[in-house]
Amino acid sequence: MGTTLKQISTYLDTKGWKYKVDEAGCRILTGVYGEHIEDFLIVIQLDENGEFFEIFAPRVLAGVKNHPHKAAILQTMLCISWETKMLQWEYDPSDGEIRAIIEFPLEDSTLTERQFNRCLHSLVQLVDELALPRLKAVMETGEDPGDLEEGERLLLALQEESPGLLSVLERAMEARKRRGRVAPPEEMEQDGSS
Repeated sequence: MGTTLKQISTYLDTKGWKYKVDEAGCRILTGVYGEHIEDFLIVIQLDENGEFFEIFAPRVLAGVKNHPHKAAILQTMLCISWETKMLQWEYDPSDGEIRAIIEFPLEDSTLTERQFNRCLHSLVQLVDELALPRLKAVMETGEDPGDLEEGERLLLALQEESPGLLSVLERAMEARKRRGRVAPPEEMEQDGSS
């Protein structure tokens, strides 16, 4: 059964999007204006006779192939994939293309409008609002600013899972600091421990 380009076209029509159908390539080309990406091209492609769905943004980041922070950029892409649902990253080593993609098999099912809208919205939001600012920062500095936010996310998760645990940990850390601190000589004399 699968899905057809015509079906997906009706979903885009409902949203009022402009697009171009490429029957030969079994894909639809569309795009949006992003805050962090100038030409946000979106390709919606069906493979395997409509039984495999892909929606991707090609060429979202340029200049990675010979970039001095290439390893940090690629590692950050993997971290973003780990931290988000559905979004994956692809890197073509032959030309350095970076692609953000959401893909999954439909097999004998059809792609519902709700599924399509979630994929479309997620691709745009995750790439433009979350990933690109972070990846551009890595390109400039070689450091992933998401690593700093990771600790904060962990603390929030701990607080949600175990209310009060953060206070207990904070007190334990303060107690450990006090135990490991050597008192200045004048304090030791006052305590009678010379």
